[in-house]
Amino acid sequence: MPLEIVTVPCLSDNYAFLAHDAASGDTAVVDAPEAGPILAELDARGWTLTHVLITHHHWDHVDGLADILVQHKATVLGAAADAERLPKLDIALAEGESVTIGGEEGVVLDVSGHTVGHIAYHFPASGVVFTADSLMALGCGRVFEGTMPMMWDSLSKLAALPPETVVCSGHEYTAANAKFALSVDPGNRALTSRAKAIEEAREMGTPTVPSILSEELATNPFLRASDPDFKAVMGMAGADDAAVFAEVRTRKDNF
Repeated sequence: MPLEIVTVPCLSDNYAFLAHDAASGDTAVVDAPEAGPILAELDARGWTLTHVLITHHHWDHVDGLADILVQHKATVLGAAADAERLPKLDIALAEGESVTIGGEEGVVLDVSGHTVGHIAYHFPASGVVFTADSLMALGCGRVFEGTMPMMWDSLSKLAALPPETVVCSGHEYTAANAKFALSVDPGNRALTSRAKAIEEAREMGTPTVPSILSEELATNPFLRASDPDFKAVMGMAGADDAAVFAEVRTRKDNF
């Protein structure tokens, strides 16, 4: 049985995610931006938190952890490479190592770029990946600590996952990302259709996260940097994939 995934809105535009294994009762939270909404969701469902999966050190992904651990004595996991900047870890992880929730193993991916030491968690049997601020709905995280080629390598790892994978990212930035995407890829009919659906969802107060990887591959300009048609649209036919990505990211930074 796949993990049950619950999206938990936190702060003004963050998301945490609960991943629950019904057979064992194991429940993980991916990131802890704010304690209140996470604790309320656990209480409403009668779930006990067993694991905390941290993606990166930024305050809006870890600040709720201390208060959560007062009520739930969960095991805290995060990147060994960034352990000195994270809350105290019980288990420090590197790329390729696994995390077990109930009967399912998740695989750790190094997706550095937004920060150095950012990791994602891929649970293949459930068809879900928790990407936080690496791959986002119609976007990607700003490259604060890493390099553009590093971020492109990270996004390429995620793009290689099965196309039906559910992408659980860390923020409700999708409407703003759609406006930018349309500015660089205006002839993309799939993008135009998605942008309209996003607008309608936000008008109703519905989250646009999670998304589906196949939809990101078709519409997210940060994943389309290797596409010859998109390169031509960007005026960069024949350019290196990482260079095209860097140009898209730079335009977004200045948008």
